[in-house]
Amino acid sequence: MSETQAAEVVDEGSTAPDTVEVSAVLTHDISHVWHVLSTNDGVAAFLGEGAKLGNKGEHWQAADGTHGVWRSYHPMEQVRLSWHADADAPRSLVDLHLAPQGEQTFVSIRHEQVSGDVGTLEQRWTEALARLDAAADY
Repeated sequence: MSETQAAEVVDEGSTAPDTVEVSAVLTHDISHVWHVLSTNDGVAAFLGEGAKLGNKGEHWQAADGTHGVWRSYHPMEQVRLSWHADADAPRSLVDLHLAPQGEQTFVSIRHEQVSGDVGTLEQRWTEALARLDAAADY
């Protein structure tokens, strides 16, 4: 596993109470991180075991019951999707953004319209960033 800087919750005082934001600097360059994110292994690292890459408008589902719809891709910049915690949960939106930072990549995840335990979601997305960086090691 690489020496990933710990992902940290972004707290600039302006985050809405129903929004989670986490970010990390991954130890790989942006083209490599994007390549990994555009594979099923990268998607599983991001969204959870069982999640598969799909086209805009296609559904995704992870083994833990989380699911949603792929909304948009902007190569080496952004992925947006809807997200439901389970079959009965309301829809929320997840944006993953990438930006080059020298030979590394700044990645942020913003989860909006969150209902439920914000702390658990912060942990989920922080761990997702670490898994994504680890997946890029292979």
